[in-house]
Amino acid sequence: MTVYKALGNGFQEIIYQRALEIEMRLAGINFNREFEMPIFYRDEQIGTRRVDFLVESILSVELKATTKLEDVNLAQAINYLEAYHLEIGLLINFGEMSLVFKRLTNKKYNSHQSKKS
Repeated sequence: MTVYKALGNGFQEIIYQRALEIEMRLAGINFNREFEMPIFYRDEQIGTRRVDFLVESILSVELKATTKLEDVNLAQAINYLEAYHLEIGLLINFGEMSLVFKRLTNKKYNSHQSKKS
């Protein structure tokens, strides 16, 4: 919210990423920006995905700067949760007239599986 209050809407996503990185660093929050993980299919790596932020190794944060969130944005954020074996994530859109954020839950989350990963 601090980032949105300071910048408002209208900037590119990278600007919000950089500002949020500063805020999290100042708050002492442990995070990785643009965290990349391999994607597997039947035990074979078929590509990689990069989430905007992986916070405290348990929360994915995906940023958007679009006039309206679409279903594809939600699907992408949920795919990150599944690929990273995370239970929860945030999808934050800085592009609308007011800050929009959605808390997402991985319905396929298995706490035993995530501890092995």
